[in-house]
Amino acid sequence: MGTIKSTWAGTPISLDDQLEDAVWSGALEKQMEFDGGYMLAKNDAKYLYVVLDVVKDTHNDPGTGDYFWFTFDRNRNKAISPKYDVNYGNYPGNPNKMGRQYYLGAGRWTGLLNEEQKSECKSTFGTSPNSATPHRIWKFRFLLSDLKVNLLWWWFSSYTKFGFRVHSNKPNLNYDTPANFFRDFSKLHTLYFSRKPSIATADLGPVMGSVGLIPTTKINSSTGRATTASNYFIHAKNAAFGGRLNVIGNRTKMDQLPGLGAKKYKVFHRSGTSGSFSEFVTSWYNYKWNGSDYVLEASSPDSSNFYKMPSAGVDYSIDDLLFQFDSTKLNTGLQQFKVKFYNNAGTEVGATSPEQVLTMYIDNNVPEVSINSVKYKNAEIGACGIVNLQNPTDKIDVNFEAFDTEGNLLDYSLTARWGDGDSENIVYQAYNLTTPPATWQGSRNISGSFNAKVTCAHSFNVYARARTTNGYGYIGKNSTYRYVTIIK
Repeated sequence: MGTIKSTWAGTPISLDDQLEDAVWSGALEKQMEFDGGYMLAKNDAKYLYVVLDVVKDTHNDPGTGDYFWFTFDRNRNKAISPKYDVNYGNYPGNPNKMGRQYYLGAGRWTGLLNEEQKSECKSTFGTSPNSATPHRIWKFRFLLSDLKVNLLWWWFSSYTKFGFRVHSNKPNLNYDTPANFFRDFSKLHTLYFSRKPSIATADLGPVMGSVGLIPTTKINSSTGRATTASNYFIHAKNAAFGGRLNVIGNRTKMDQLPGLGAKKYKVFHRSGTSGSFSEFVTSWYNYKWNGSDYVLEASSPDSSNFYKMPSAGVDYSIDDLLFQFDSTKLNTGLQQFKVKFYNNAGTEVGATSPEQVLTMYIDNNVPEVSINSVKYKNAEIGACGIVNLQNPTDKIDVNFEAFDTEGNLLDYSLTARWGDGDSENIVYQAYNLTTPPATWQGSRNISGSFNAKVTCAHSFNVYARARTTNGYGYIGKNSTYRYVTIIK
């Protein structure tokens, strides 16, 4: 079993980029060796980028039988899960077209699926930092959601289990790593994803640099809501905060503090924007690299509510983590925090002027959704009801609500579903970020009409998302549905 640590891709990587290019910097130092060459990996919040640098395949014969397999244990249970775990491969004779197939069992698959493929591959031939002799280089871009990986999963180290084959006709080479991976998942390699994007120093707050990936300078000090650029890691649109939150220190400040004698710190909190602050007590776990794996390390305050300074030079899954807390334990509304550092004698050191106070609007409520009515010619169709259309062009009228009391609604939709995966979007409305930003509650009275395409059982589905973030993406959603049978 091998282990590889992916590094963060600051900009999206094209399959035309070379290993010598700046976008791949940092990956060579963490590459994993296999019998035929080297594997390199980087990721951002959307894609896993992989290069298989097959230095032993020195014959340039694309499309003549060279191929790859790339297997992922999507639920990471070290066992083959039929019709869930996947194997990627290139189409026969086409090294630059990739498809995927589900496992049915040990060494058995469904065959390449007929689907739009959002992951990509490319076969190239040339030199690399690993070898000056031209050789085969396979490049991949895997959509993280296809791998069932979500970097919002802060509560455990984000990783995947994998194995792969690279095959060449000339020279006659076949490398499976680990051996027999397509029949036995118990010894698959582990890839740890990076959640350490480099946030511009100018955007970080002076002490509390960010909440997750959201710089504290992008959080409105009056409203406690965050707004980031559309091309940022996460596009926050006047977003409130919820879930478990990671408050991360300013890297420059954290590096300076030990030289000022800082050994410990306290976190202070108040509800609202007036009144006195009190010491804030919380505890959390962070993953610490022990040389071969990430292991959990617990953090909590001592009896005097001092937290220990993070160890300098230690690789954590979340570096410079000052504190983590479950925001569901706080009331909805504005909450404020500040941090102070102390030496061993308990004297404050490293104070900033003015003192940084972090204001966040906490909202862990989900939007209210309901279907008010489903009607045909003004007559209500109850749940599981059957309706005969008198005319093929007649429509079913649906009225529903998608409402967020706090005004933190991101979007809502009404969708009809039927048959074997068929669907049609009837209504969709999204929050419109204005200047200055405004709240949006949605509505309790929204209407849409649908013309059925075939005779079939249909479901009308209402889905609404909250404009609430945990610093890594949007959280908070609600949905409801009603089934009716339409005879056309």
